[in-house]
Amino acid sequence: MFKQLGIVGTGTMGIGIAQLAVLSKIDVQLYDVNDTLLRRSTVRINANLRKMVNLGKISQEEVQASMERIRTRTSLPDLGNCDFIIESVIEDIRVKKDVFKHLDASTKSTTILASTTSSRSITSIGANTRNPERIIGVHFFNPIETSALVEVVKGYKTNNETIEKIIAFVNLLGKTPIIVKDTPGFIANRVSQPLFGEALRLLGENVADVEQIDHIVKIIGGIPAGPFESMDQIGIDTAFAEAQSLFEQSNGEPRLRPHPILKQMVESGWLGKKTNKGFFNYEETNAK
Repeated sequence: MFKQLGIVGTGTMGIGIAQLAVLSKIDVQLYDVNDTLLRRSTVRINANLRKMVNLGKISQEEVQASMERIRTRTSLPDLGNCDFIIESVIEDIRVKKDVFKHLDASTKSTTILASTTSSRSITSIGANTRNPERIIGVHFFNPIETSALVEVVKGYKTNNETIEKIIAFVNLLGKTPIIVKDTPGFIANRVSQPLFGEALRLLGENVADVEQIDHIVKIIGGIPAGPFESMDQIGIDTAFAEAQSLFEQSNGEPRLRPHPILKQMVESGWLGKKTNKGFFNYEETNAK
């Protein structure tokens, strides 16, 4: 198994993966552009672990041991000794390609480079790397602590050895891996985005409010979260980026066009749980 895991980006997904890894006794090198962001991320991880102590899931000793497994970095070349690196930056393929370009230049030829992209082409992201057979996707789902599934995305040139190592890694984290092809939106987003889009159209046409739509979907589907609660959990900005990506990659399929409500919410800074306000208000919940 991997001795050193590098994680690029300290957003919700990057922090969540780091937390899972250190609890699984994997050493993590956590990268972001400045020390302020890194301090904020380690504080969040520590707070999350302490909540787990309060719930009786782990011991105080495990918190200390887990935090000691994290090293913070502000220079990508400092990840050069990692044998596995996960990119978890914004859902912008230009940014992701640039990160992979720099990682490719500063890591060993045996280092596996993975992206957490939820909709972009893994083959395209790693197109200019020296060893495309070691490029792969690891699409985790929010909330990462409780979501069981991870899409393992096979690029056009990803080899079987890389896939097998990532499957073992995902299993070690206590998640269920499913291998998917490098196709727009993979599987989960191809299913969820039309659901989100129809829910938004119903809202935009004043057919029903968010509570009614979520309630009905949960009853019919027997699922724990409706489309609006799910988008709040994912992040409205992420949901919008995923919708835009799938729309573009489907050559402008009308039913996949991002709804204007999402764009308006992103521009207003209403991004869901991470900003305490989205389709629902989380100020009281997150204050506890």
